[in-house]
Amino acid sequence: MSILSVPVYMDYSATTPCDERVVDAMLPYFTRFFGNTASRIHSYGWQAEAAVELAREQVAQIIHAQPKEIVFTSGATEACNLALRGVVELYAVKGNHIITTKTEHKAVLDTCKALEKKGAIITYLDVDANGLIDLTALEQSITPSTILVSIMLANNETGVVQNVAEIGKICKQHKVLFFCDATQAVGKIPIDVLASEIDLLAFSSHKIYGPKGVGALYIRSRNPRVKIAPQITGGGHENNLRSGTLNVTGIVGFGKACSICMEELSTEQERLTRLRDRLKDGLLQIPNTTLNGHPSQRLPNVLNISFPPLNSGLLLSALNKSIALSSGSACTSGSLDPSYVLSAMGIDDTHARAALRFSIGRFTTEEEIDFAIREVNEKVTQLRNEGMFIG
Repeated sequence: MSILSVPVYMDYSATTPCDERVVDAMLPYFTRFFGNTASRIHSYGWQAEAAVELAREQVAQIIHAQPKEIVFTSGATEACNLALRGVVELYAVKGNHIITTKTEHKAVLDTCKALEKKGAIITYLDVDANGLIDLTALEQSITPSTILVSIMLANNETGVVQNVAEIGKICKQHKVLFFCDATQAVGKIPIDVLASEIDLLAFSSHKIYGPKGVGALYIRSRNPRVKIAPQITGGGHENNLRSGTLNVTGIVGFGKACSICMEELSTEQERLTRLRDRLKDGLLQIPNTTLNGHPSQRLPNVLNISFPPLNSGLLLSALNKSIALSSGSACTSGSLDPSYVLSAMGIDDTHARAALRFSIGRFTTEEEIDFAIREVNEKVTQLRNEGMFIG
C-alpha cells in the first residue's frame, strides 16, 4: 500500500493543482518566448501571438466554439462581469431586464445587484428541492424588456447540473440572449455551446488543472451575432473587448489544460463518477446524513452532504489535518451564515449549517476515498458523542 499524503485534497471545486504537463508547456514562455502579442514588428511578438492563437483554438474546442469567439480574461469572475455588464450596456435600447437564479455564483449575483443600482431589473428565479429551476417559471418571467437570461451550468456548491439545452431553446424562441457560467462544468462534462443555444459562456483555467489568473468568455459570432460593450479599455486588445497586455504564459497553460481535458474527458468522467459514488455510499452509511441536490443530475466529482446537528465549521476544524475540503464556495468560506444556495433549495438552517462539500479530481485515488470515509465517520461520531451541536 502506498503512503497516503495528508491532508487529502478534496476541494477541487475551489481550485486544482496545475498539471505537470501544463507547467511544461508554460515554462518556455517565461524566459525564451517572452514577447508581447501586440509587438507585431518582430519575431518575439510573432511567437507570442502564435502561441496565444493556438491556445485560443484549444480553449474553443472544449466547448465546440470557434477560436474567434473566445475572449481571454483574468478569470471567470471577470468573464461574468464582462458578459453581464457588457450586454446591459450595449442592449439598453432593447431593454433592461435580466433573469437569473438565486443559486448563482457571487460573480453573477453581486454583479446583478450592482446593475440593479444602475437601473437594471433583475428577476431571481427559485429552485426546487433538487436545485433545479422550473422551466415554465423561466419562460413566464420573460418580458418584452428581457435582454438576458443568466443561468449557471453546474452549481459550485452542490454540483447540480441545469438543463441548459432546454433553457437555450426557450431563450432562442423568445429572442433573448443566454449567458451561462460554466466554470465548474468545463472539463468535467461535455459542453456544446451550439447544441445548447448558449450565446455567452464563462469559464476559468484554474478549475481544470491550468494556472490561476486566466479565463475566457465565449461570445457567439452568428445566429445571432452577439455584441457586448467592453469594460476594460486602453489598447484595443482581444478585438477591442478586453484591453490589456495578454498573459501569454497563462493563456498557453490554459490552452494545454483544455487540450488534456478534451483527450481524457470520457475516461476521467467515468472514473470520477465511480469514485464519487463510492464516497457517497460510504458517507451516507453514517447515521442521519443527507445528500443535498439532485441525486443524478450532477457533476461527476462533487458531493454536498449534511451531518446534522453538527456545525460544518466545527467539523472542518476537526478534519483539517486529515482532509482539505470546504462547506461550500471558496468565495464564501469565511461566512458563518448558512449557505444561500442550500437555503434557496428549501433546506432548513440545521441541515444547511451542517453541510460539507466534497470535490474530487484528477489526482484523487480510491485509497483517498476510503480514507476520507473512515475519517469523516470517526470525527462525526466523536463530535456527536461529545454533544458538539449547533447552539
